[in-house]
Amino acid sequence: KLFGEMDPSKISWGDAGADYVVESTGVFTSTEKASMHMKGGAKKVIISAPSADAPMFVMGVNHEEYQSAMDVVSNASCTTNCLAPLAKVINEVYGIQEGLMTTVHASTATQLVVDGPARGGKDWRGGRAAVANLIPSSTGAAKAVGKVIPELNGVLTGMAVRCPTPDVSMVDLTVKLKKGCTKDEMLATLKAASEGDELKGVLGYTDHAVVSQDFVHDNRSSIVDGTACIALNDTFHKVISWYDNEWGYSNRLVDLAVFMSTVDK
Repeated sequence: KLFGEMDPSKISWGDAGADYVVESTGVFTSTEKASMHMKGGAKKVIISAPSADAPMFVMGVNHEEYQSAMDVVSNASCTTNCLAPLAKVINEVYGIQEGLMTTVHASTATQLVVDGPARGGKDWRGGRAAVANLIPSSTGAAKAVGKVIPELNGVLTGMAVRCPTPDVSMVDLTVKLKKGCTKDEMLATLKAASEGDELKGVLGYTDHAVVSQDFVHDNRSSIVDGTACIALNDTFHKVISWYDNEWGYSNRLVDLAVFMSTVDK
């Protein structure tokens, strides 16, 4: 069933039998605004973006903290969904003293095809042609990890570089460890975590000579590229991980909705 309403409160979700609604317009990202869907009969709302005030969950990281009393939640961003599983594993085994992340990110709908006025009027780089430039941009994805892993609050920050590709992005995480390890030990740890029950289907691992197109339609959140990772010494590591920022993230939205439904029974 299709609706043509700009006001979420006027969408008759109840009549359509939709209990769990994904708010993916990018407009209604606060708890107050997203909850407008509930006026039409939705029971729960999942925001497909970071939210300033809604509880934030990343599958495989902190989703089990969801409680039935939470009516509006956030599934964080696609980049946080890639980064958080990595940070979780590394921090639990070795401890992260501090870290910087760069996401080499595919173009998104907020960008322009040719040079023009930046949307919002402030990000002048964001107004440059998406198809012809590598564009440095801000992102809150690394800081958001601190919301789903409180122990890492203030430990990570990062930036993005928008690239002229339609899909698939890559996280470059550089960390200083509390407990040292060799590159091989780091890779073994990440590979083992990808095969374990806790992160199976969320975290992946490959040692093939891959490029971005090899991950189109990959439903995992984060796939470590073992051959691209490097280390300067035992406490200073760079971890590279791929993600289909569209399809992988969409799968996590469904996974979160399904998990919420099991808790809400």
